[in-house]
Amino acid sequence: MKAAFPMTTDTLPAQFAAQQFASDNYSGVCPEAWAAMAEANSGHAAAYGEDVWTAKAADAFRQLFGTPCDVFFAFNGTAANSLALASLCQSYHSVICSASAHVETDECGAPEFFSNGSKLLVAQTADGKLTPDAIRALATGRSDIHFPKPRAVTITQPTETGQVYSLDEIRAISAVCRDLGLRLHMDGARFANACASLGCSPAEMTWKSGVDVLCFGGTKNGMAVGEAILFFDRALAEDFDYRCKQAGQLASKMRFLSAPWVRMLENGAWLRNAAHANAGAQRLVAGLAGVPGVAPLFPVQANAVFLTAPAAVLEGLRARGWRFYTFIGGGARFMFAWDTQPERVDQLVADIRDVAHAAAA
Repeated sequence: MKAAFPMTTDTLPAQFAAQQFASDNYSGVCPEAWAAMAEANSGHAAAYGEDVWTAKAADAFRQLFGTPCDVFFAFNGTAANSLALASLCQSYHSVICSASAHVETDECGAPEFFSNGSKLLVAQTADGKLTPDAIRALATGRSDIHFPKPRAVTITQPTETGQVYSLDEIRAISAVCRDLGLRLHMDGARFANACASLGCSPAEMTWKSGVDVLCFGGTKNGMAVGEAILFFDRALAEDFDYRCKQAGQLASKMRFLSAPWVRMLENGAWLRNAAHANAGAQRLVAGLAGVPGVAPLFPVQANAVFLTAPAAVLEGLRARGWRFYTFIGGGARFMFAWDTQPERVDQLVADIRDVAHAAAA
């Protein structure tokens, strides 16, 4: 999201030093990722992913998921998602997604750009989740040569509204994909939060449920930068390294993208960080029970809380220095990260209660 003011030390508001919950991208780097980068910074290492750290990170993913997947690293989620989808499609193909999927609403046309024109076919759903029926309707609605041929399906896990696809829902989507000859991609920018929410293993949520390709988010999980692309169907990864290079995603000093993953995966920080973030969301919701005019807009299942509230309440919160976005459904979005301070959540709860009761008086 573009900042509402120029980011200079002269204009940065004093309250910005206090923890905010407008985005989980506001957080810093977690200790495990920071220490791994410092360790990787010792001496020289081969460039372009030929280093020991990148090899260790790929092996750590294979161990975590319990399968010999192909693993690649990109700088950010836009590139990871767009390149993964491009690897599944030709330019005359299409990708089915929810109307509120991140690839549709927040990638600036990158999936179409990197695929040289593959069209996104969007399904309007009540809660932002794709369903087998919605997929089937879009995939079979037209089959003439004048329409882009459906080739893949992408789901955002958790969704942009903070909801989590259950394992049964993923399996049902996978089943219809197999029936229709479609590949299944999972945008997992907050994949760790979904695992923490469901209490399942990464394997259960992905390849064991029929997912072909996963983009596993590191940035929102405590890393400075970096996403991993995992191909469970290894045939789909053919020449993907060339695709990354062409797109400017082959890091010359790759070890600084891959080293944090080694520590994050080996000691479980990826899951602890996500569980802590999810707990922040639950703490906010629990603290707001019974507040007049304020309620969750969507079920709170991961690290996001969307609140519906009168305009006066939102204005009152902004006047008290709180930052948040209202770009989905008009609700105020609050996101929680690995470093969420419980006392800061409690302060947000107290301020919401104050302005809500004042607005209702």
